[in-house]
Amino acid sequence: MKKIRDSFIELSARDRAKALLDAGTFRELLDPFDRMESPHLALQGIVPQNDDGVVVARGLMNGISTVVISMEGAFQGGGIGEVSGAKIAGTLELAVLDNERGVRTRAVVVLDSGGVRLQEANYGLLAIAEIQSAIIALRKYVPVVGVIPGKVGCFGGMSMTAALFSTLIMTPEGRLTLNGPEVIEQEAGIGEFDSKDRQLIWRTIGGIQRQAVGFADVLVQDDISEIAEAVHKAFTHRTAEFRSERVELYISRLRSIDPAAPLTPMQLRTIWGNEDVRGNFEIYEDEARLHGIDGADSRGSVWFKALAGASDYKVGNVPSVLCADAVLNGEPVRYIAVVPNPNSRFPRARHGEVGLEEGWTIAKYVREAIAEDKTKEKRRAIIALVDVPSQAYGYKEELLGVFQSCAGAVDAYATARFAGHPIVSLLVGPAISGAFLAHGYQANRIIALNDPHVLVHAMSKQSAARITRRSIEELDEAAKTIQAMAYDIESYAKLGALHEIISGINADEPKEDDIKRVGDSLSSAIEIARKAPYDLSSRLTSRTALTGRAASIKVREKLKVKWN
Repeated sequence: MKKIRDSFIELSARDRAKALLDAGTFRELLDPFDRMESPHLALQGIVPQNDDGVVVARGLMNGISTVVISMEGAFQGGGIGEVSGAKIAGTLELAVLDNERGVRTRAVVVLDSGGVRLQEANYGLLAIAEIQSAIIALRKYVPVVGVIPGKVGCFGGMSMTAALFSTLIMTPEGRLTLNGPEVIEQEAGIGEFDSKDRQLIWRTIGGIQRQAVGFADVLVQDDISEIAEAVHKAFTHRTAEFRSERVELYISRLRSIDPAAPLTPMQLRTIWGNEDVRGNFEIYEDEARLHGIDGADSRGSVWFKALAGASDYKVGNVPSVLCADAVLNGEPVRYIAVVPNPNSRFPRARHGEVGLEEGWTIAKYVREAIAEDKTKEKRRAIIALVDVPSQAYGYKEELLGVFQSCAGAVDAYATARFAGHPIVSLLVGPAISGAFLAHGYQANRIIALNDPHVLVHAMSKQSAARITRRSIEELDEAAKTIQAMAYDIESYAKLGALHEIISGINADEPKEDDIKRVGDSLSSAIEIARKAPYDLSSRLTSRTALTGRAASIKVREKLKVKWN
């Protein structure tokens, strides 16, 4: 007799959390009666929700203390705003504190998210970076389990977050991808990805495909008991190496792919279906491009060469990622920059975007520094020079897991920070969306040049307008009220995450005095970072954050009161 399944997908976020915890142990933190709703939606004519679309519950799972974070895809597409993001990040941070004190607290995150809530753009990006940092910190103590059941799926920066979990569970109905088909179509055209081809979408980014090629660990049917059992089993073993740490494996896998040849999801399953597949697709680059000469016109390349000087550059197979070890005011540092490469193997990443090869190459250079400095009392600083217009938008990028590549870079930067390497980001150009999350957002301190071309946001204006069904003029008007929706660096500075904003610098052709001023600011940030906590809490303690991120602070304070 065929088993009658009880749908997990059809449950609300609250009922999903109850279904995973032992009967009678569910206790919600910041429930709707606490009225922790977004302060930014009503200003835009959007009705807020009292729990802001995130349910946080403490209870027992098989008798062990567990916190379940469950996202409600029916509210704003599960988008991450200031309050919802703070609820997730703050909960994971408290779980880290528990474990640091010897109180074992496990975490499950049920993902139903379209990524950043564009009506709160930069609040969402900030929160996702903090969520990612907390997951990496918590994995040290206990498995952190993610579930992508279906309906909405898992998109945007939250797909990079999913790629960091100890174990990731999906149903066939679930979807996992960085760039949604509509955004790819907007950015690259219908020939790149037809957003109306539903079969193509699920064959490319659906749960069956993701599990078959190793981007998800467990595939289960949409059934409450099966999903609960899969979560329970995920806590019975410890992962020796997290997927986002497997840098060499994924670099090698990408070399098994010829980007010029057509590639279907089924062909990829044949190529990558073997866990230990290694590629042998040879890459030949002339030495000039390996040294980044092709990126000379980009701000990232200009500042890389200005700061690194005549230092020896790392020579690798991905010329769009520059790396050099140098000395800054007597202190050894490693500079990393992403620059344009018009000859990139993957055509969608030729203008400075963070793509498949870029994410994993950043991770490689950061992890090399961690390994080389492991026995040193003083670990070198790593400086991310940020000039990234976006992540790469393309069909092959999604099929081959650009979200996982970006997560590899996130993991490496955060791991280095927790190991005592000061991470400082210098924003010299655009810092957009998943590219900034991958390259720069995990820094202890962020410094930016005060320049019209230094921009921070979750998405290009054209794509943001399409997704939110607004005109560009309407977006610009909303940004006058909601600073987190603005693109300019002065508006971003009001959110409290910047360590310093430097004015009066010639960003395109820096002179000797400009280089010295910026170098001195970097040195000061490094010194402060060495003495401060290794997490990202400093972003909430600045004077500007007291007003710019007041809701983020309030959520954490209330969570702490209700935690035990």
